[in-house]
Amino acid sequence: MAKHKRWSDKPKSDVTSIDEEKNVEQETSIQKEPTSLKSLATSATKYAYIVIAIALLSGIFTPLTLGVDVEDVVFGMLSIILGLAGGILIFLGTKNQKFSAIMICGGLGIMIISLILIHELANRSLFGN
Repeated sequence: MAKHKRWSDKPKSDVTSIDEEKNVEQETSIQKEPTSLKSLATSATKYAYIVIAIALLSGIFTPLTLGVDVEDVVFGMLSIILGLAGGILIFLGTKNQKFSAIMICGGLGIMIISLILIHELANRSLFGN
């Protein structure tokens, strides 16, 4: 009867050398990938869909239904899109390894600025008055 080898039956030196070879292959394959026009167009349309959905959800139809000034709605949409940009920066910062701390801090800063703008637009200032 044939004896089956298990993964744990291999010597440890073989396992580490195989893992090192896989890591080297993955690093070289990641570095060699050029950005194509198709991938850029796909990511651009993805973000365009998100911005359009945010604009619709944030009340682009409010001036038509409630009689609110268009200027207030535009500033509200811009502040929400600013918050969305901060969220995207945080998301990309968790996936990126080079500038992760900078991107996460920048995203949090942008989201805080968006929060302040939303409170200012609602006439509920966070800074007194």
